[in-house]
Amino acid sequence: MNRPRYSPAVGFVVAAQAAVLLAMSPFYGPHRDELYFVSAGQRLAWGYPDQPALTPLLARVATEIAPYNLVVLRLWSLLAMVGLVLLAAEFARLLGGRRTAQVLTAGLVAVGVVTMTFGHWHSTATFDALAWTAILVLVARALIADGWRQRGLFWLAAGIAAGIGLENKHSVVFLLGAILLGIALVPATRRNLATPWPWLAGLTALALWTPNLLWQLEHDWPVLDLSEDIREEYGGLSGRIGYVTQALILLSPVITPIWIIGLVALFRRREWALFRPVAVAFVLVAGFFLVAGGKGYYLAGLFPPLVAAGSVVVAERLRPRTVGLLGAGLALLTIPAWPINLPVLPAKTYASSFYTAAGEDQLETIGWPQYAAQVRAVVEDLTPAQQRTAVVFTANYGEAGALEWYGIGIPVHSGHNGWRFWEQPPTGATPIVVVGFEDPDRFFDGCRQVASLHNREGAGNEEDGAPIHVCDTATQPWSQLWHYSA
Repeated sequence: MNRPRYSPAVGFVVAAQAAVLLAMSPFYGPHRDELYFVSAGQRLAWGYPDQPALTPLLARVATEIAPYNLVVLRLWSLLAMVGLVLLAAEFARLLGGRRTAQVLTAGLVAVGVVTMTFGHWHSTATFDALAWTAILVLVARALIADGWRQRGLFWLAAGIAAGIGLENKHSVVFLLGAILLGIALVPATRRNLATPWPWLAGLTALALWTPNLLWQLEHDWPVLDLSEDIREEYGGLSGRIGYVTQALILLSPVITPIWIIGLVALFRRREWALFRPVAVAFVLVAGFFLVAGGKGYYLAGLFPPLVAAGSVVVAERLRPRTVGLLGAGLALLTIPAWPINLPVLPAKTYASSFYTAAGEDQLETIGWPQYAAQVRAVVEDLTPAQQRTAVVFTANYGEAGALEWYGIGIPVHSGHNGWRFWEQPPTGATPIVVVGFEDPDRFFDGCRQVASLHNREGAGNEEDGAPIHVCDTATQPWSQLWHYSA
């Protein structure tokens, strides 16, 4: 097949995308997960109970460049989503899509709510989506490659992408299994499994993943405990309904018909038979998370190739001018949903708007400087002698990360997720400033509430109203306070 060239016009799309993400990056504040990743990056390891090493490592690099700077921290995410859009346009090109199809693909993927959200926050989900899309595009490129050497190079690249992805999030393994099954189930691609390349790619991925697997083994596989917590939270009927709903509107409700068209076309078009494992992988992974319990955004990296396929179909059937108007219209209809997870509105306006009902994540970016100042005020009210031996113990990693980010003058500890493996408070530490525990008397003696956390914007997030206690001592070993949660 004589494939078209990559259109330079895609560059204008990603330039606009990058400019918008860069402009929004300083607002409102860090997300609780970003605070956690920065803290983890200060304690580099081959793994953590809730993710491998990559996202904290990138946070550490950003912190070394500009300590606690949101713009620099979020540059990684911006670049990741620019890369995802470029890969989506490349998939459209591989399918035979010319300039119009490539630009439509890039535009729809770029403005998607999940793409903009992932491009705004430093998150494992951001780099996971990029890894999934990269793996799919590279595998597709390997499946259509003509020469033995070229095929091997693309399989090797796919293995490297998979290995890096596995060092960011373990869920990549489900994609790899689905791709393998997809290749086996599609007659046109089955013969690839008789060559060494897919297996060498798998071994490459496994080699890159091994350091994290050894860390998990050494620490008794904490990822399994966290997976069970996710399954319990999202495995019920309401969780499954939420999963399907979120997946269907992940990019935008108005973009959903495009990727559905693409999914159907990948199954039906004979000339796309070599790309069909991508569609099979989508169905298998989506079905797996529906049964096992998962979050809709787990599928984010699967959608760009489907949008690309749908865009090629649309571009073939409509005039370029009509396609341009359609793309512009869909983009304009998508943008009003951005405030759900992007700091488009003033924080106080957003906090009192209907957007907060659509998702709670952005609420978790508001108020951290104030919360840290309120805890700092409690610490400063202690006597100088007390401050020399005092510690802070928080209920969750967001609180602990914020207190490290903004600084409160005494050591910070928590029992939540990765924090449980880091520095424990010294035995006999006193007093203990306890943040976020509704019932501290279960774990501490001599507790008295001295303040509560509040933000000026009126954001009803997880921290607003959380109590601050000053306690004399812990009544049980610190290990009893450790907990995992998603």
